[in-house]
Amino acid sequence: MKISFQEFASRCSNLLKADPGPVGRRQVRDLLSEVLQDQAFVDAVVPERTTDRELRYEDPDLKFCIFAEHKFGAKTGEPHDHGPSWAIYGQAAGATQMSEWEIVEPATSSGSGKVRLLKRYTMTPGSAFVYDEGVLHSPSRTAPTRLIRFEGMNLESLRGARPKYEIIP
Repeated sequence: MKISFQEFASRCSNLLKADPGPVGRRQVRDLLSEVLQDQAFVDAVVPERTTDRELRYEDPDLKFCIFAEHKFGAKTGEPHDHGPSWAIYGQAAGATQMSEWEIVEPATSSGSGKVRLLKRYTMTPGSAFVYDEGVLHSPSRTAPTRLIRFEGMNLESLRGARPKYEIIP
């Protein structure tokens, strides 16, 4: 293994302390993409026995989190963002088709919003993507996948509280 998980988390923390905005996040994405090329790192951080969502690191100062995720079976997610946070998805194994969406009509407390497809791409092992605040995206998979995912803050408390969107042509 070229880099330990502890060193990886420390380097990510230093990058985000130097620039907590989009530039720092893209530097973290690039580092994540680099470590995902190291099969020993992937096997250590996201082994086959990983469950759906396991917290591996929470930064004591910046509060960003790194999760290992093993997704089982086929599933298509709904368009969503991460509320007040950003996210970085890094594909460790398998393939995820990711869609990004444009808001045509915002969701309200009383109703769904409307979105239109902006782009669709396939995340393969070693690829990593940043989703800044407000960027709507939806993952889809046809088989099991493993990911390393960052959240700008632990979003457990926001689960299920996402706005709903209707997809329009």
